[in-house]
Amino acid sequence: MRSLPLPLTLSARLAPVAVLAVSGWALSSGPSAPAAENKAGQDNGSQSPTAPATSAASKAYDAAPSPCKSVPEKTVKSLVPGAKTAGKEIASTDSKVRRTCSWNALKGYDYRWLDVSFEVMESEAAAEKSYKERISDDSGGGEVPGVGEAGYSVVNLTTQDKQQTREGVVVVRSSNALVVITYNGSDFESKKAPSTDEINKGAIKAAKDAVATLEDGQKS
Repeated sequence: MRSLPLPLTLSARLAPVAVLAVSGWALSSGPSAPAAENKAGQDNGSQSPTAPATSAASKAYDAAPSPCKSVPEKTVKSLVPGAKTAGKEIASTDSKVRRTCSWNALKGYDYRWLDVSFEVMESEAAAEKSYKERISDDSGGGEVPGVGEAGYSVVNLTTQDKQQTREGVVVVRSSNALVVITYNGSDFESKKAPSTDEINKGAIKAAKDAVATLEDGQKS
């Protein structure tokens, strides 16, 4: 396998956008397209006469789980070949409610980046509102069935200096928490991006793993 003959700088990001610099050129990617499909979640909390307020009763999660342990090693190896499976957690202003882990690697000329983020909100209603706002902002995708109360996926292609990057974003709501997956890739030799199917399936796989970790932690 040939290695990239030019130096590469990978800049960590807090937002779900990969920024690359290779021999004086910069590559950035991020979802931005119009039209959306939404599956609304439903509150499942019921109250007894002595139960607390509705916002408290409809809250399944008090804290975000460890994002770097939310995806199995085999998933990381499959989606980000060559990456350290431990991942790197991004600093957060409040790690109890918002945590993100990133994996990225360049293998030969193929580059992949994966982000897994958890956001825990005060109630299901707050999480549902945030979910709807996110899928409206990143419209143009479609529903992801069978995950959480609601799931949505969108994939976009960007081109800069003739280099393509394809990025998939999956947003899932489970009770009062959001799981956000960002997965993207580029080929620096062909300057082409991976297929839409590859990126979309990879992002959804990571989302299902992360949601399962979130929900299993709530049950234990």
